[in-house]
Amino acid sequence: MVKQFMLLVVIVCCAFKSDAQHTYNNVNSSQLNKYQDSLLILSEETFAPQEDFSRLEKNAAFIKKFITALKITGSFDYGFDSLKRISILKPSDNSFRIITWFVPLNDGTYRYYGTIQIPTSDGALKLFPLNDATNTINNPNALTTHKEWFGARYYEIIPVSAKGKQPYYVLLGWKGNTLKTSKKVIEVLSFEKNEPVFGKNIFETEKNKPLKNRVIFEYSKQNAMTLIWDKKVNMIVFDHLVPYEPKMTGNFEFYGSDLTFDAYPIVWGKLSLSENVALKNEATANEDLYKAPKKASEVIVNPRQ
Repeated sequence: MVKQFMLLVVIVCCAFKSDAQHTYNNVNSSQLNKYQDSLLILSEETFAPQEDFSRLEKNAAFIKKFITALKITGSFDYGFDSLKRISILKPSDNSFRIITWFVPLNDGTYRYYGTIQIPTSDGALKLFPLNDATNTINNPNALTTHKEWFGARYYEIIPVSAKGKQPYYVLLGWKGNTLKTSKKVIEVLSFEKNEPVFGKNIFETEKNKPLKNRVIFEYSKQNAMTLIWDKKVNMIVFDHLVPYEPKMTGNFEFYGSDLTFDAYPIVWGKLSLSENVALKNEATANEDLYKAPKKASEVIVNPRQ
């Protein structure tokens, strides 16, 4: 039944990948406000305690209404700020926005959903629906397309550009995994022949080893992991994860931070790993949010979960 609803979602998304045009008053957003109100109700219903079948059914209804809202001319600049359970990221060059979210399942796993919206000169809809292929991607280091996406809920986008070169975008994402482990990912999005491509051979994960297309972290669900872009030093900074004991190496449900940090300085081309870097963060009133959520239905909002 879960597979049937995943297929329904793909069909719904692809059906709306069109150039249909609608009139919209760019000054008065009342039409999109109404859609947002309806979407908020559907989003909360999706996360309410229930069977997977009902949860996926509500999510399918959410997708259908959301795509209808995106068909309204001018929707690219509408923030949908009330929809806290979805992430909407837009780079500084305003060339696209990527929208992602997840649906928790009762076995502790997750389904990921999303789309890339491209602005058009006439306001027509241009989308690349993201099809979560986590369970069918045999090589997690492979380059993929929007049709085979290594799903995640992204919370940070980092533009990387150099003179005369096509820019690419580094994405930081949370990827809940199972009842025992969570994952985070450093992903790269680029566009080739106007089509999105995920992954780029730029990450050094070990000295003198082949570069990787993306970086995936897995750790105990009882712990938290920091993965942030420190803009002051222009580096991606993250916890160094280790097993609690050497004999647990490779068993990621026993992995957590050793209280040191590694980093990737953001430069064009190869991202060389810097180990044992200093990270000084002041405590905030939201420190409790940095812990992993106790329930799958809790909103993932913070890069330290």
